[in-house]
Amino acid sequence: MTSWEGRSFEVTVGQVAHGGHCVARHEGRVVFVRHALPGERVIASVTEDRGGSFCRADAVEVLSPSPDRVEPPCPVAVPGGCGGCDWQHATWDAQRALKATVVAEQLSRLAGVTMPVEVEPLPGGPLRWRTRVRMTVDPAGRPGFLAHRSHRVIPVSDCPISAPGTVDEVVSSTWAPGSSLTIAVDATAHTHVGSSPVAVERAARREWRVSGFWQAHPDAADVYAEVVASWSGLAPGESAWDLYAGVGLFAAVLAEQVGPSGSVMAVESYRPAAVEAAENLSDLPQVRVFAGRVEAVLGAGAGPDPSVVVLDPPRRGAGKQVVDAIVARGTSRVVYVACDPAALARDVSTFHGHGFTLTRLRAFDAFPMTHHVECVALLER
Repeated sequence: MTSWEGRSFEVTVGQVAHGGHCVARHEGRVVFVRHALPGERVIASVTEDRGGSFCRADAVEVLSPSPDRVEPPCPVAVPGGCGGCDWQHATWDAQRALKATVVAEQLSRLAGVTMPVEVEPLPGGPLRWRTRVRMTVDPAGRPGFLAHRSHRVIPVSDCPISAPGTVDEVVSSTWAPGSSLTIAVDATAHTHVGSSPVAVERAARREWRVSGFWQAHPDAADVYAEVVASWSGLAPGESAWDLYAGVGLFAAVLAEQVGPSGSVMAVESYRPAAVEAAENLSDLPQVRVFAGRVEAVLGAGAGPDPSVVVLDPPRRGAGKQVVDAIVARGTSRVVYVACDPAALARDVSTFHGHGFTLTRLRAFDAFPMTHHVECVALLER
């Protein structure tokens, strides 16, 4: 079969798909089109074709625009430009509606669950929210972002979704060609630049020292902590688990609920984060932090059987081994924080096989202008 890469043709754009693109069809093949919106008629230029039933394309000309289309606020959020944002060409309301459609479709297709989904905005609007940024330096020493599905660096002078104190702090300087920059502005308005900047963050009425992962949106950690607290159903003296615990955010929430007579087991595979969790939670003797892979720690039978399990796995999800281990310990309630709706749906399906039901779901637009969406799900036996 001849590759379509570089070929252009007219298509009518269909439904949104997971990953920041919409689905079109041409000559019997599926075309995943970026920079388009459902219902539009566009000229699609194929950017990648590895054979098979589908290829990838950019909408390089819009013949019939959607009423939800707007001018992107960033000049490099265009075909062939920066790959960081997916939906700058849509109104913020439309972006959240697209994400809600994706979450609902993934739950229906992968877990057999039909439920209404609303993606809630976080405070502050769709711009200047990103407090943690990773940039790549081009051969001329200019920092920028990678093009979509490419190692090509797009140098920038600004980034409309990045908070003051991040991109603006580094773009006027020259850096080592080929290097990466991790920039964070913390809760004290201090900018950190380095491979593992140690930042001070505030959430859940506590202060946190963080050198690794922390939510990029300044309001996300507090919002998720509030949902976990309201859904845990814990009473003083009970036991809980915080899996993929990071620096201990949810463990602190659970510890407050179970009190000094209860117990919380926090498990984190990245040892520096586990060390920070132990330091951050040193005033809560009811919390015990384990550094190790979740599968290994649970497989060793660590911790008392939990009344509630909170898990916030990486993008790939928890997986069958972890879900089976959780279920085997007798918990009746799981609060699942998910950064990928497909992984969430797969794990929901596994929990369903053990007699759990997805009873509540909240979704948040913690990453405006991108296709990413955060979900918090409550599963009950």
